[in-house]
Order: sequence, then structure tokens, then C-alpha cells
Amino acid sequence: MVRFKNRWLLVEFISISNDTSAPPSFDAKHVYAALRQSILSNFGDTGWGATVKYFSPTTHLCIIRVARDQHTLAWGAVTLLTSINGARVIPHVVHVSGTIKHVQLAAIKHNRHVVARFRAIAKTPEQYHAQDSYEAYLGQSTREIEALQE
Repeated sequence: MVRFKNRWLLVEFISISNDTSAPPSFDAKHVYAALRQSILSNFGDTGWGATVKYFSPTTHLCIIRVARDQHTLAWGAVTLLTSINGARVIPHVVHVSGTIKHVQLAAIKHNRHVVARFRAIAKTPEQYHAQDSYEAYLGQSTREIEALQE
């Protein structure tokens, strides 16, 4: 029996849009399609075998599983992305791991940093408490990330 070895990429897509009231709308399917198109246009038709295992529309955090031999190809394709579903983004590869457990821990930690950043943007106490629904989001996203299976 052969064991498939994977690499896990934790990627945050930072929006370039100046309009903060309407966040960019894309999902895991759009991320996969943009990643696939980036690989085809920049590197040609190669067997790369990647899947998007998790995507958060709130924090734009994404976990991508890719074959170990092709992880540099996928990383390069992610880096060369400029837009997803028409929304201009800057991809930021936060973490690369060989195991799902370590990428889960990094994703949970990074989610907390992103939520802290959102709270810092809401400078007034009224906005801070109005956006305290992030506690529920953190709990839900932690459960979703921990539930990921290889």
C-alpha cells in the first residue's frame, strides 16, 4: 500500500478594494478555479492534484491540500494570483505544513489574529460590542477547522 504525502498551504486572501462596506464575494470553488487557471496560464498543463479543503468567507482564510512533489508549483500559482471571481486580492501564504494537524493549529491561531485586527478597526466601543459576534465565529470556525480530515 502506498502512502500519499501531501503539503498543506494556509493562505489568506487580502482584499485590495477600498470599499470596506461590500467585502469581496468568492468561495472555495472560486478559489479553486482561480488557482487552477493560474497554474495553467503560468506553468502549463501539469498534474498538480490540489484541493481546497477549507475556506472562510469572513476572514478569507483558505487551506489547500497539494501533493508533496507539486507544493512549490501550487505555492507559486497562489503567489501569482491577482484576482478571484473579479475581486482583486493579495495572497499571503501564512503557513506550509506536512500534516493537517499543524495547519489546523496555525489556522486557528491566525483566525484569532485576523479577528483581533477586525476589532482594532472598529475603534469605538459601540462598534466593538456590535461586532462581538466574532466570538461565535471563532468558536464555529475552530470546530470546522478541527473537523477537517485528510
